Amino acid sequence: MRRRDFIQKTAFASTSAMVLPNIVFGKKKEDKKVRLGFIGVGQRGHNHLEMALYRDDVEINAICDIDPKAIERTLNTCKSKGRKEPAVYKNGERDFENMVKRDDLDGIVISTPWEWHVPMALASMKAGKYTGIEVSATVTLQESWDLVNTYEKTGSHCMILENVCYRRDVMAVLNMVRQNMFGELVHTQCGYQHDLREVKFNDGKQVYGGGVEFGEKGYSEARWRTQHSVDRNGDIYPTHGLGPVAEMLNINRGNQFLYLTSIASKGLGLHDYIVKKGGENHPNAEVKFKLGDVVTTNIKCANGETIMISHDTNLPRPYSLGFRVQGTNGLWMDDGKQIYLEGISKKPHTWDNFKEYQEKYDHPLWKKHAQNAENAGHGGIDYFVLRAFIESIKNKVAPPIDVYDAAAWSAISPLSEESIAKGSAPVKIPDFTRGKWKTNKPIFALGDDY
Repeated sequence: MRRRDFIQKTAFASTSAMVLPNIVFGKKKEDKKVRLGFIGVGQRGHNHLEMALYRDDVEINAICDIDPKAIERTLNTCKSKGRKEPAVYKNGERDFENMVKRDDLDGIVISTPWEWHVPMALASMKAGKYTGIEVSATVTLQESWDLVNTYEKTGSHCMILENVCYRRDVMAVLNMVRQNMFGELVHTQCGYQHDLREVKFNDGKQVYGGGVEFGEKGYSEARWRTQHSVDRNGDIYPTHGLGPVAEMLNINRGNQFLYLTSIASKGLGLHDYIVKKGGENHPNAEVKFKLGDVVTTNIKCANGETIMISHDTNLPRPYSLGFRVQGTNGLWMDDGKQIYLEGISKKPHTWDNFKEYQEKYDHPLWKKHAQNAENAGHGGIDYFVLRAFIESIKNKVAPPIDVYDAAAWSAISPLSEESIAKGSAPVKIPDFTRGKWKTNKPIFALGDDY
């Protein structure tokens, strides 16, 4: 059964939410373009907007940002693609509240600093709009509940735009998991291991790499993201790794997170970097960073599996999401692009190169849409995540990565902080589905749907 047909048959039975008139399941708008608005058109938001401009079934009717340069760049991009100029909302930090009230918007894409995600998403959902929210969706546990409660009250769908779920090798492994190639899954590993020390600064004329400024003097994400390393100690960015393995383990759909424990190393990386780049007398050399350089979180699942997540962004290292998917028949390791399957691999106790498995088990979505994704960001995955959001709107169905995923995956951040603060004590992970996970069926990437 295709995902679309499955959802249309089961959506009303699986939720008690009131459904608003403009998002009734199963009533597809024929020959009508999806009308989008974008809150935040900086680096990430602009990427999403550019992807939308390549689609002839999308209109961009409004944008919102407080940065004049971001707005100017976006308007120029729309003009260069021969599109009409969208309405602009730029009058202060809460002008998004006016934009979401427009009646010519079907969906809103939010790409702003993390602390603004939920306030903006709630406004959008309450206005009856499909809402796409960048990662991480929430910062606090209460915000995760706010997303869920607002969805269940309004029926307005919210999708966390976790693009790594659509990474080609990850989807091939998902395909293999669903074909029982690994046997019964036992353990997974993942993380966000990415050297982010090289924050940038702007002197008004040119952007330089390798700066040590953040906050008001910073550029792009350095204006807000680095502050989280000052104030928080936990896994502050879990979803790139956790989202894909959660789909493999059917979290919220036959399985559930139960509890976690987290531990953090000492935090030396950012201070060391500032001293090396800016000198011991640089003002930021006095900043105390709370975030441990390596944070390790372990999760226990209802069906008995374990998940290990690593957050490692403030030390020198090559990029890796550290995927490992292990079951009773063997395992796949992202680092090294290697796989071992008992009775299938060429030699006992010897790794195979994953390349031939990738080709054989390439997911139907990639087989069908690889050419369209060719020039999209992050190796094509940006095409798929935005496509999923748009197709959900067009077909009036729940997005394949829904509000319960947004709540559960993002909640790992505050819960890991709590565990570390309590000496790595176990912390219960709430059931945001309120028991529906026991009967919910998988909806992500079934066949060549979305």
